[in-house]
Amino acid sequence: MNAFGSLTVVGLGPGPDRWLTPEVADVLAGATDLVGYGPYLDRIPQSFHRRHGSDNRVELSRARLALDLAVSGRKVALVSGGDPGVFAMASALFEALESGDDPAWAEVPVRVCPGVSAMLAAAARVGAPLGHDFCVLSLSDNLKPWDVVLKRLRLAAEADFVIALYNPISKARPWQLGAALDTLRTMKDAATPVVLARAVGRHDEDVTVTTLADCDPATADMRTLVLIGSSQTRLLPRKGGDVWVYTPRTYAMAEGT
Repeated sequence: MNAFGSLTVVGLGPGPDRWLTPEVADVLAGATDLVGYGPYLDRIPQSFHRRHGSDNRVELSRARLALDLAVSGRKVALVSGGDPGVFAMASALFEALESGDDPAWAEVPVRVCPGVSAMLAAAARVGAPLGHDFCVLSLSDNLKPWDVVLKRLRLAAEADFVIALYNPISKARPWQLGAALDTLRTMKDAATPVVLARAVGRHDEDVTVTTLADCDPATADMRTLVLIGSSQTRLLPRKGGDVWVYTPRTYAMAEGT
């Protein structure tokens, strides 16, 4: 009989309980231990779980703890917000596994459950901005050089992707979204639609549709998902004076190209 427990990596979605998938709800109900960033664990109703909360910059330590608990026979849920595979704990877990610090970790049954990502929730709020090719970037330079961030941003703009930006700004990085927008302004039309989607699905949700020229980085924070349109992204007036934002599935080539 296998003495090991199990480890399942889950995402809670970006907002309300209704965005928690049934699969993840079942995992949480059957877990003995929850491991994750403290505010994410606070979103899970109190129950018989053992909770192991930690700070948001100790992902590898958190993954190692979850593996150790599973080796000891516990049924562990490693908790992320959004989708666990998008700038979240699934990657940290596999990085820990690859390190091979404890050979017993390789024997732990591991599963990753998909979740609703912040970019999908934000896109749904305004229409269908991700209807054609898009890319996803994190503006955080905690784990990669800022030069790499800018290079990828420029190449994404050159390729005319819709761009979803995670981690746009923080107290430690108050300037980076402004620098990213300034870079994009040298490459894209000033009228390019931009969506600032803050705390989507929460009581303090705030979604703003603006343009690249008018976008104010001071209105964003770490809970904001930024969507920047391509040359094809359109605004469609809707009842009440708001607009839908969508990107057609067909890419319209300019005449003569």
